[in-house]
Amino acid sequence: MCGIYGITEKNKKWVKSYIDKCHYRGPDMNQIYMDDHITLGHNLLSITDVPSLGTQPWKTPKGNILVYNGEIFNYHELCKKFKNFMPKTKCDTELLAWGLDEFGIEFVNQIDSQHAFAFWLPNKKIIFLSRDHAGIKPLYYSIINGTLVFGSEARGLLDIVPTSRNIDLSALSCWNICGLNVTSNSFFKGIKKLMSGETLKFEIKTKKLKQVNRDIILGGKGLNFSPEEFRETFDKTIQESLIGTRPIGVFLSGGLDSTMISFHANKYLKQNTFTNHIVPCPLDPNEDYNSDSFEAKKLAQSENYNHTMVVHSPKLYAKYWKKTIEALEEPIYNPSLPMYAHMNHVMSKHGMVVTLAGDMGDEILCGYPSYVIAKEQAFKNHRDCVLFWLTKRLARPPSLKMKINLDEIVDILIDTVFPDVLWDEDDPVSSYMRLDQQGICSEDYFRRNDRLGMYYSMEGRFPFASKKMINYCMNVHSNYKMENTLESLKGMVRKSYKGFLPDRIINKSKTGWTAPINLWRSQFKKDCKEIDKIANEFTSLDKLPNDKRWAPILHFISWTQIFKINFI
Repeated sequence: MCGIYGITEKNKKWVKSYIDKCHYRGPDMNQIYMDDHITLGHNLLSITDVPSLGTQPWKTPKGNILVYNGEIFNYHELCKKFKNFMPKTKCDTELLAWGLDEFGIEFVNQIDSQHAFAFWLPNKKIIFLSRDHAGIKPLYYSIINGTLVFGSEARGLLDIVPTSRNIDLSALSCWNICGLNVTSNSFFKGIKKLMSGETLKFEIKTKKLKQVNRDIILGGKGLNFSPEEFRETFDKTIQESLIGTRPIGVFLSGGLDSTMISFHANKYLKQNTFTNHIVPCPLDPNEDYNSDSFEAKKLAQSENYNHTMVVHSPKLYAKYWKKTIEALEEPIYNPSLPMYAHMNHVMSKHGMVVTLAGDMGDEILCGYPSYVIAKEQAFKNHRDCVLFWLTKRLARPPSLKMKINLDEIVDILIDTVFPDVLWDEDDPVSSYMRLDQQGICSEDYFRRNDRLGMYYSMEGRFPFASKKMINYCMNVHSNYKMENTLESLKGMVRKSYKGFLPDRIINKSKTGWTAPINLWRSQFKKDCKEIDKIANEFTSLDKLPNDKRWAPILHFISWTQIFKINFI
């Protein structure tokens, strides 16, 4: 995994400073390309070949220039398909460069990838920016007086975009309603982000930017499924997710999705698995915060995985607070973020360079109670579905007074991020699931994994988010994945892995990796002195809500101060 940066002018100094700010995204090598019209930069984290053979910016056979961050998981499949592609390296960058030369920007529809890239055509004075179908890899951009600037992280744009220290009101309004900014604007006013599957074209002559592609994997054929075919499809997906030569670590939560990944991956490599363990573990009548940890340990012992239990405490929560906010760049309404940062750091210390996670499993396999509720709603149309998704996602949203109201946010999202094509009147539950795929996965799970993993120079991969898996699972009607009860959730998976995975995991109720910050503060006050000290550094404790909003609101306040945001 890497970092890409660019500006449509000769400005080597600025691009070099961007590379330096994001050095952790590619510690193996960095280089710059410059001509009279553009400057492009790249950080390299070498995964599939030696650094000297993967150096970017990459000059294509036709003289075009590519800077690319990502992986093409169907690389070997495409090499077999295109007999006239004669690779000189093992780098998928070479295949992408060749494919864009041969087929144009439409080649993105053939790759099953996670990517963000910029493709410069010097003869035509045109540059394309592209982001993968699931929004796994980030790409920010802005246009300043006709000059296009872009990069893998927003931090390099903050000093060049004049309005960036002001908060974007549509981003804030969306976050205020649902806890996430799923708009196409970043929190930094004037800095936008490519949407999932979006490709943009910028012409130097006209200085105009326009969308030329939106690669969204829909499914929707309403098919039945075969357990054998499902397992075979996922096994193939896991094989493709293991490409490369660097050590791979698996986030083993003890839940069904991560167990599936480990089960299949274990056929092809020695497992390195990691799970969170909460100490002290608070008393909670509704949840055992270490149930996943204990299940993961049992599984790892029975399957002989090389397993690491990562103990997380209030002291470590405080230690990783500021680092987490700096790495994430934008607020996320999640109390467990410092714990995720700690986990990534430990995995990096153990030598991992690639990680596998089960994110998007629930969103394509009907794993959430919200899907049972959505089924009961019987949405009449796409707008009803989007409105319900926005307003029912959080039990306790921030609820600030905003100038942009709910209806306006719904309109903004339908016009951009959640287009009408996501709606399927024959399967409204699948329509609702697509909003999770385009919203929660892209702007929460993948963003935090990319930022917190790359902060420690690790590439995150998500087998369930491959085109192969999304297409297969979303072509199966939601009725085959669940019925009308919580016990029926993920029915397709439970049927497929009965007899292959332990019954205790197949039948286990859903829990999550959660840092119990509120219970720590109420049950273990002495252990939380450093957390309270952090809170008092950014605000006063009595100004924070004494409920589940405590950590997310403090995160937001901390973000405004760390990034020097003008917030009125």
